[in-house]
Parts: sequence; structure tokens; C-alpha cells
Amino acid sequence: MKRKFSDRANWRRILKKSYACIPMDDAHFRGFVTLYRIHELRDPLWKEYNGRRMCLADKGYLWMQHFPRGEHFVVTTMFDNKGQVVQWYIDICKVQGLTDQQVPWFDDLFLDIVVLPTGEKLLLDEDELEEALDEGQITAKDSAMAQKTAGRLMELINQNKFPYFDLSLTHRRVLLDKLGWEKGTI
Repeated sequence: MKRKFSDRANWRRILKKSYACIPMDDAHFRGFVTLYRIHELRDPLWKEYNGRRMCLADKGYLWMQHFPRGEHFVVTTMFDNKGQVVQWYIDICKVQGLTDQQVPWFDDLFLDIVVLPTGEKLLLDEDELEEALDEGQITAKDSAMAQKTAGRLMELINQNKFPYFDLSLTHRRVLLDKLGWEKGTI
């Protein structure tokens, strides 16, 4: 199991970035929201889904992560340099936490859900989850919880009841304003 940190301190592709972590506790969301803006990078990050190639990280892109308190998932919304959603990436995780420096992290359970702005939904890395179980990296309980969580989230997404699509748009607007991160200013 791999621990992933929201500040991506070891992401060598990135040469210059801005990062912020904001605790939130209101009727719509309880947890942490992080913002990661890319200013300079060695080369863009590309990914292919179903034969379509997409840029996920480039100059001016903003990655927002929601770490909902008490949940076994983290939602990353990737925005392009025009503020348009590129994708929502949902990591299924065993546990979330905070470093002493107040940087949110999660222990990744391999299973992921990608939702594209077109509405296309992809469940990824089921093979990695099975391999991790076979190799003893995770327990049968971890695997079952990951599958149950992914199933619950896919059901919410299919019923248009997954709140993070709208929350990401609202939080982007509010938090960029709150932080003074106007487009192109930092």
C-alpha cells in the first residue's frame, strides 16, 4: 500500500507550484480541501482512456483534492488552464491522515474511479487490487472494503447523487477568491 501526500512534494515533473490546504466544516462538506496549481513543469502529463488521449497536468492546471472526514476515498478534480474540468479522479483508500505540517495524506487501496466531463465513468485497477491481495500487501478485509466503497460511489454517481462534481466547481471559485489566486496571478 502506498501513502500519497496532497502536496506532492516528490513529484519531479513539477518545477514550480503553489499549494494550499483549507479545513472545511459546513453542511455540505467536512474535511480538507487542497489546491495544487502548476506554474512550471518539465513536461505535461498525458493519459489515454478508451483511445482518447487527455492532458492531465500542464502549466496553469489546478488540481483540487477533497479529503472527506471519515470516508474511504479522496476526490481529485483536475482543471485545465482555462478552468475547465479535465476529469474527476477518485482514489479508494484505507485511511486518511495529516502530517505534523498539516498536509493531508491517504493510504491508497489501488482501486480508482475516473469520471470525465462527458459523463463517461471508468473503474480502474481492479487487477492491481487483486494483485495486492494475492501478494499480501493488503488484507481480504481491505479488499472487500475497497470494492464496497467503489460500488457505493459508482451507484451514487449513476444516480446523479455524488456531490463532489458540483462541490468541486463551487469550492474552486470560493477558494481561489479566498486565497487571492486569481487566474495567472500566482
